[in-house]
Amino acid sequence: MTTTTDEAPRRSSPLTVQGWQTLVLTIMGLLVLGAGIAGGLLLNRYDEVAHELIDDIQPSRSAAYQLQAALRDQETATRGYAISADPQFLTPYYAGQQAQAAAAQQLRERAGDRTDLIADVDAVDRAAASWRTSFAEPLIATVRPGAPAVVDPAVAERGKTEFDQIRALFDTQNAHLAEARTDGIEDLDRIRWWRNAVLSAIVVVLLVTAAALAIVMQTAVTRPLASLAASCRRITEGHFGQRIVPQGPKDIRSIAVDVENMRQRIVDELEASRTAEAQLDEQAVELRRSNAELEQFAYVASHDLQEPLRKVTSFCQLLEKRYRDKLDDRGVEYIDFAVDGAKRMQVLINDLLTFSRVGRLNAARTDVDLDAALDDGLANLAVAIEETAAEILRPAEPLPQVVGDPTLLAMLWQNLIGNAMKFHREGVAPRIAIDWERTTDPADSAEPHYSFTLSDNGIGIAPEFVDKVFVIFQRLHGRDSYGGTGIGLALCKKIVEHHGGAIWIDTSYTDGTRFRFTLPVPTPTHAPAPSLEGTAP
Repeated sequence: MTTTTDEAPRRSSPLTVQGWQTLVLTIMGLLVLGAGIAGGLLLNRYDEVAHELIDDIQPSRSAAYQLQAALRDQETATRGYAISADPQFLTPYYAGQQAQAAAAQQLRERAGDRTDLIADVDAVDRAAASWRTSFAEPLIATVRPGAPAVVDPAVAERGKTEFDQIRALFDTQNAHLAEARTDGIEDLDRIRWWRNAVLSAIVVVLLVTAAALAIVMQTAVTRPLASLAASCRRITEGHFGQRIVPQGPKDIRSIAVDVENMRQRIVDELEASRTAEAQLDEQAVELRRSNAELEQFAYVASHDLQEPLRKVTSFCQLLEKRYRDKLDDRGVEYIDFAVDGAKRMQVLINDLLTFSRVGRLNAARTDVDLDAALDDGLANLAVAIEETAAEILRPAEPLPQVVGDPTLLAMLWQNLIGNAMKFHREGVAPRIAIDWERTTDPADSAEPHYSFTLSDNGIGIAPEFVDKVFVIFQRLHGRDSYGGTGIGLALCKKIVEHHGGAIWIDTSYTDGTRFRFTLPVPTPTHAPAPSLEGTAP
């Protein structure tokens, strides 16, 4: 077969796919790291400014309001005491001094390195101290408790003038605090703008980088992989002459070389496989011919061989009836041997046909009530059950439904129970117990199965023979002791396996023989079992 090429060799990449992946991840990692650092710095600065506004400037404003309120309380208390001469008015005066000291201390702690705010507090404190020294304290000292007097207007005017100076300092302090708050808000806005700008730049850089990386990956990795995949598809479609051109990263080129070698191997093996296919076709034809001959043999065995046996039996019985008085005991015995042999041959042929037809001819596939199948099997054994006085113990719960052939399943019960009655102990009536449970297949624990047991009180089977009894024509006892053809248990094994189960003997049971077998639990939509028609019996 000739080899063609549709593509010229392309420039290969010095990196492998893993190398490209490492490069991509490194670039992305550096970008993410840079973005994280920039974002962290901006967030840290934002937190610092917000902390300053919330924890310093705003509480400072509240403390300033408290300081101013404390001084106003002192001024009001002084005027009230001077007018009423009631000592109770001095309580707000002294409380105001304590509140003033506390507010001033809080302002100094919150101001930090803001010298203008500290200078405002100091100026207010000095002005307040001067007002108290030059006006409030002297005025309080001149008032006699309980003896109200008119305050000198000149003194009152001087006190008002001095306190107006303090109010002016209040305005200056409030203006500085408002300015500090405004500066903090402007810093927050400025940092927020930078944060948004940096994040936008990061997004743009990431998008540009992603686009560039996509182009690189498309050129260095995706296209070579797509070309290799297309070549593989052409090969799978049968174009084995299509040569694969290695390209792209090193490991992709290595894969392409391996696929090319595989293609060459396929080309080399194609002719050999065609020759083998032709030989298989010839063997299939021969196998169909052989199966047809086997079917013909089964037909002959069921019809042509039965008729001569019936004639041999009939004429031997006629000989015995007509010439019994002329034959001696030895002759009568010979005739009995011939009749018995012919009958056993008929039974053997029928059993062989039954065994060979399991799963092959007229195999049904339907829902089967095992209780009904057991009833059919017991009905076929009614005479033997009555003669042996056998006791059949059915399970407490009804037997389940399975999918299979009702005739074969009835035959399964019939053979197992009949086997138990046949091999019973001398002088002991057979006692056969049937039980079941839902369990799992020993060979496949994931598939649910029904597990059945059939136990008897018979003579039992030695452990070394538990596998031998399921082999066709294998007998553990002589024909003189127990009748049969040695096919019954082999037939049971074939029926169970045909239904997808397994059968064995439980060697731990020592009071007789215990057969155990499994059958699959039906699925909601079960498929018919594969037909064995056309296989050798």
